[in-house]
Amino acid sequence: MGSQGGFGQSKEFLDLVKSIGESRSKSEEDRIVLSEIETLRRRLSDPDVPKRKIKEYIVRLVYVEMLGHDASFGHIYAVKMTHDDNLLSKRTGYLAVTLFLNEDHDLIILIVNTIQKDLRSDNYLVVCVALNAVCRLINEETIPAVLPQVVELLGHPKEAVRKKAIMALHRFYQKSPSTVSHLVSNFRKKLCDNDPGVMGATLCPLFDLVTTDVNSYKDLVISFVSILKQVAEHRLPKTYDYHQMPAPFIQIKLLKILALLGSGDKQASEKMYTVVGDIFRKCDTTSNIGNAVLYECICCVSCIYPNTKLLEAAAESIAKFLKSDSHNLKYMGIDALGRLIKINLDIAEQHQLAVIDCLEDPDDTLKRKTFELLYKMTKSSNVEVIVDRMIDYMISINDNHYKTEIASRCVELAEQFAPSNQWFIQTMNRVFEHAGDLVNIKVVHNLMRLIAEGFGEDDETADSQLRSSAVESYLRIMSDPKLPSVFLQVICWVLGEYGTADGKYSTSYISGKLCDVAEAYSSDETVKEYAITALMKLHAFEMAAGRKIDMLPECQSLIEELSASHSTELQQRAYELQSLVSLDRRAVESVMPSDASCEDIEVDKELSFLDKHIQEAIERGAQPYIPESERSGSLNISNLSIRDQPEVSTQGLRFEAYELPKPVMQPKPSIPQASSTELVPVPESSYSRESTYAVPVPTVSSSASGSTELKLRLDGVQKKWGRPVYVSSSTPDVPSQNSENGVSRNDVSSILTSRPQPSLDYRKPPVEISSEKQRLAASLFGASSKTEQRTTSTHKAVKSTGQAAEKTQVAKPIDPSTPKAAPVQPPPDLLDLGDPITTSSAPEVDPFKQLDGLLDQSEHASVLSHTVDSSAKLPDIMSLYSGMPSGQTSGTVGSISVNGGHLISPSEVGGTLAPVGTSGPVQFSKGPNLKDALSKDARLSQMGVTPMSQNPNLFKDLLG
Repeated sequence: MGSQGGFGQSKEFLDLVKSIGESRSKSEEDRIVLSEIETLRRRLSDPDVPKRKIKEYIVRLVYVEMLGHDASFGHIYAVKMTHDDNLLSKRTGYLAVTLFLNEDHDLIILIVNTIQKDLRSDNYLVVCVALNAVCRLINEETIPAVLPQVVELLGHPKEAVRKKAIMALHRFYQKSPSTVSHLVSNFRKKLCDNDPGVMGATLCPLFDLVTTDVNSYKDLVISFVSILKQVAEHRLPKTYDYHQMPAPFIQIKLLKILALLGSGDKQASEKMYTVVGDIFRKCDTTSNIGNAVLYECICCVSCIYPNTKLLEAAAESIAKFLKSDSHNLKYMGIDALGRLIKINLDIAEQHQLAVIDCLEDPDDTLKRKTFELLYKMTKSSNVEVIVDRMIDYMISINDNHYKTEIASRCVELAEQFAPSNQWFIQTMNRVFEHAGDLVNIKVVHNLMRLIAEGFGEDDETADSQLRSSAVESYLRIMSDPKLPSVFLQVICWVLGEYGTADGKYSTSYISGKLCDVAEAYSSDETVKEYAITALMKLHAFEMAAGRKIDMLPECQSLIEELSASHSTELQQRAYELQSLVSLDRRAVESVMPSDASCEDIEVDKELSFLDKHIQEAIERGAQPYIPESERSGSLNISNLSIRDQPEVSTQGLRFEAYELPKPVMQPKPSIPQASSTELVPVPESSYSRESTYAVPVPTVSSSASGSTELKLRLDGVQKKWGRPVYVSSSTPDVPSQNSENGVSRNDVSSILTSRPQPSLDYRKPPVEISSEKQRLAASLFGASSKTEQRTTSTHKAVKSTGQAAEKTQVAKPIDPSTPKAAPVQPPPDLLDLGDPITTSSAPEVDPFKQLDGLLDQSEHASVLSHTVDSSAKLPDIMSLYSGMPSGQTSGTVGSISVNGGHLISPSEVGGTLAPVGTSGPVQFSKGPNLKDALSKDARLSQMGVTPMSQNPNLFKDLLG
């Protein structure tokens, strides 16, 4: 070829292709390609490289990327080549760009203007190239930039341009249907185009449109039938023939559309019968494309309203497929037969031997398709043979995905068509034994429910026999060395519920078996949980029957082992069993009733049985329960999420300014300002409820003593540490209708609670049949051809457990005349590291006056009564003397001994605040005489002298 290779390429490029083809390893190929990449990078960066050479370099870049290497450095050169005026260079650039880039690439924006210019070109070849790029590169955002020009090209004089314009609009519809929804009528118009290529291209978007909305295109049935008839009669040019079949791909697409339009519509289907029958007669079955058209005809017949003659023609075509030696044609025949048996089940009986041959075929794909056919044609007379075959095949394969599918089908067929209880239990045992870990957990629960409820009839004897056979089979299977976990769960549950129900097996025997299971599968906590629960049921049933039972040593050792387990679930079950054994008969009957697994459980979500206790506690002065969402000082998460939903959805920035706080300024007193600074909360009424997060604002207010103190507004500020705390306030109660965070409290509470069967007769081919196949065929398809509808037996179906209606009782309303108890301070949160929050707005009391009150008995009584009434914590006197030994005071931190007891802080139990405490004279423990010390401290404080708690020397002098 000299210095110039074939197709106008240089010898250097041909040598590159040759060397890559002759490379003996992947590393050698990578070395050659990397060397080529460096060469192309160097040459493309040369500003004086000719355009002819750039075109070759772009082709070589395409070759490099085809081999899986990165050539992104040359993408910009391909984009530049699309701007070239030379047609060959422009086509090469567009080809490279469509291969290099995707619709979301950053360089797409650089070629949109070029595409718009090329769509207006006078050269239709340039327009076609641009339309090809439109289909590959235009994304949803850039569709409006080129859509008007593409619509104009629907009237282009060249049929190739019109065809590509239809394809571009179809692509736009796939990307963004709303963008071209107003252009759907153009597809209807182009269906009548003079060029068959344009008409064929229009069928693709029309198929998508018909799939979305069938009723809107019922008027096109006559047009589609007319086009299909013309195609079948060879009225199209010979250029559209493929293997002597007239436009087969247009026929296939038309048959798909007709199947959608004729589904369930007798009037529309009658218009299709003639043309579909003609295709059955004229189809050439000697070629693959002819068989493809024939298969699509069968699919169309199975979808439209049934017709006897068409069904007969479809059955004959299926027989040809099944008799073929090609596995592909057999696969098509099995699939087509599965479609037709939905209309007439007797059709499968005419091909029973061919189905059995496919079932025994070594081709795994064909065998799986045959099992799908058998699953569709299963009935009560052949369920045993089909399920046994499916289980045998499930055991022989290693594909876990398909094994799971077969297992679920076997369970479904066994539940629907089980001929006897024993067969059902044996079948389920085989499924769980060989595919237990792959079975859906819902199947396990359905099996337990079926054994517990029975087969849905009122025959208790049949249900007892089912449970007894299950117990016997499970005791026999338990000796196997390895069983799936879900199967062991079923076994433990059945043995615990019905192991001793018939009296055949003793409790000791069943208990020993369960202990063996727990010991053999010690690493499976779920199995041990089921085993210990089964032991609990066995002992409870025996105790309820009045029989004394001695726990086996192995059971005792198992309980002791589980009591020290790291799993809290196992510990709880073990302790429950130990406690159950110590109860009396009546208590055991109430805790563990016999055969109560099917009883409906009534749940009282309102806990109405506690109303009496709550009312009594409120009458004794307890604080009514306040929901956490309505407590001031805590963040209402539900309201916050509801309020913030519009902000999250908009994904926009908010530019409005923050609302300025509105501090309440008290008039300044005339006395000088005190040196002490105290942080106290401002009442909630003076603070805006609209802001969730508040900025603390210091304000000046006057205290009771007349001193002006700097106070920090903390009410409404979110606490960053510790749990939410209810902050009581002296402000009047806010009605329940007040809104909080934009949603009323009532709204928040409501959110929180709230066809004829034609008979066909076919003659069987006269071939010799072995006796084994005859027996298998008789068991699969039955002796008679009488149609048996696939019905679900009522005594085989799983009884669906009706969900019990939740019976909720409305809590008793609180009498408004009942006086409200004073707010109670919850116990201190030791983990709360936030700023201290004063939770009571009671009048401020001088601590030294309180200390002086301790010296006077009458004054002491008044202070104590006021402290108890306001639920505030009594002052801890001994904390002033940090040097005093702790052993000299009695009581605990935060409490004062009262009549030998303690004033206990209220705790929230069961959603009710229940204060507990006693009243009486305060008894202080023995120790140094505090009277003189406290008197001195008070006098020194009034004289402006440093208190003794801040002066260690003075502290020692006073104690001395």
